[in-house]
Amino acid sequence: MSAADLSAAVKWPELATCYDWLSLDRRGCWRLKGQIVSHAGLINYINRHYGAGDSGNWILRNGAQTVFVSLEYTPMVLRLEVDERLTAHTGTAADPVSGVYLDEEGNALLHTALGIGLLDDRDLPRFADAFRDASGEAAGEGALLAAMNGREGVFWRGLPVQAIKRSEVALRFRFQPDPAA
Repeated sequence: MSAADLSAAVKWPELATCYDWLSLDRRGCWRLKGQIVSHAGLINYINRHYGAGDSGNWILRNGAQTVFVSLEYTPMVLRLEVDERLTAHTGTAADPVSGVYLDEEGNALLHTALGIGLLDDRDLPRFADAFRDASGEAAGEGALLAAMNGREGVFWRGLPVQAIKRSEVALRFRFQPDPAA
């Protein structure tokens, strides 16, 4: 986003509530009216003021204004750091993990201290390398495919990997991916 685009984008409409302005993509990037936000100061501002609102909506508080956030998948996007810690797209520590899920598309979702989050797809290879079978051995590709289809016996950090349908994630974890006025 150019400096001129950024300047125009930060001029929020003068409404008490905004819809369809701000979104979070599946890699944890903020988007204003579809354009990726790249200005570090604006990203930090959004990260600091982002949180859960009423009725499962995720919002940005911008003074007296409430900006409803559209979510491409989940309210948090998680990153697996080189030291194996999990952090959210906001920079907040996300550990501990209480649930591990794979959807039918191969997306990894983790229920963390921050709530449900989608693991950034760039971290999937390292994430999958830590999968183990019931005997503690590395789980092969077949075991992972079986886990995606609901078979038990695959573990990540000692937690069972569970199958979940993408269409069920928002309802199960009580968030609204596409707030409407």
